[in-house]
Amino acid sequence: MPKNNAFLPIAEKYFERDPAAAAHALEAMDSGDAVEILKTLPLGMTSEAMKHLDDAYAAVLLQKMPRSLFVRIANNLDVRQAANIFHEFPEDMRRDFLELLEERKKREIQELLIYPRESAGQIMTVDFVAFHSDLKVKDTVSKIRYLAQHNSKSSYIYVIDKEGRLIGVLRMRDLLIADGNTLLESIMHRDVFSVNCFLDREQVANEISKRNYFAVPVVDHEHKLLGVIRAEQLISDVQEEVTEDIQKMFGASGNERAFSPISFSLRTRLPWLHVNLMTAFLAATVVSFFQDLIAQITVLAVYLPVVAGQGGNAGAQSLAVVMRGIVMREIPPARAKQLVLKEALIGLINGLVIGTITGIIAVLWQGKPFLGLVVALGMLVNLTVAGFAGALIPLTMKALGRDPAQCSNIILTTITDVMGFLAFLGFAALFRGYLI
Repeated sequence: MPKNNAFLPIAEKYFERDPAAAAHALEAMDSGDAVEILKTLPLGMTSEAMKHLDDAYAAVLLQKMPRSLFVRIANNLDVRQAANIFHEFPEDMRRDFLELLEERKKREIQELLIYPRESAGQIMTVDFVAFHSDLKVKDTVSKIRYLAQHNSKSSYIYVIDKEGRLIGVLRMRDLLIADGNTLLESIMHRDVFSVNCFLDREQVANEISKRNYFAVPVVDHEHKLLGVIRAEQLISDVQEEVTEDIQKMFGASGNERAFSPISFSLRTRLPWLHVNLMTAFLAATVVSFFQDLIAQITVLAVYLPVVAGQGGNAGAQSLAVVMRGIVMREIPPARAKQLVLKEALIGLINGLVIGTITGIIAVLWQGKPFLGLVVALGMLVNLTVAGFAGALIPLTMKALGRDPAQCSNIILTTITDVMGFLAFLGFAALFRGYLI
């Protein structure tokens, strides 16, 4: 896009008004065209749009940019995001690109790159306040006052020893009432909760939620203070991940947003709709095996969607509970089997209750006791299978190293449709003589 392009003011207005939507529009474009657009924008707009791009795609764009523009954008990125993007580069390219950055930015990114992705060390911030234990209260108060005047946002004040090890945390009340010449080690609280820098992000979120802390310090194996993880940012990250998981469950991309370009939405949704189409024909094939029976006893067609629909709903309930358990790390591997059996038992009980009610309705409506029995038995089998499958599918995918959210709902719907039709029509064939 040339610099004097008539559409440049419109593009700038779009990026300024809604950088998130603009970023998702870039993701739907050819990477070369996206780079040309970013080259024409002011640095602030480009940096803001980069915040909303998928890390892998952002890495592709940065690789294609002129070195001068790459340096300007990379130096302007948040350290955490920069580290995530640099993780996407090949190792030799990562090393070369790091050498182009300002020394401070280079050092900060390198510190984060040594930690695994999604670990505490990788998501922490180094913007925290810590004082040595031999500092006096009056000097500490003066420094805190100075930091407050310069917009420091630290929730807690930590105390470290001469080797930088975390040994305590300060309460503001204790600082205010203590004598000015008292050392911090005399008033600090030594019972400080911290997380190891290699702890998984989900485990960190779980620990913070148990304690209701605003932030948690991150330490290494020698207990040296490395940084802090703020609860607000962590919760935001986890909520975004859960939102992506919900979208994946139903066959949409985790990166899709409400106003993503139509082309991007179609490209991410259509492949899974094709998969769903094939599974729908699988369910239709099951019905075709019984088409002579349905032609002879047409009332069976009335109850097919009832049996299949109830199975789908029951399975979705189990799936939602298990997915939440996986995200919140509430399901230890040793208890996975217990959870699957529990959900199957719940499905069995639900099947007995709902099947009985549906069977009674069928008898009152059609006046055929054996039709009610067939409907009840079909419902019982399908809801039991639904509860079992709703728990087993995400746990199996996780055990195989796959994303448990990836289209679990599509797989579950296929199972409940096929089993629902097969059970209901199978029992109808068994009791054919009593239904005619």
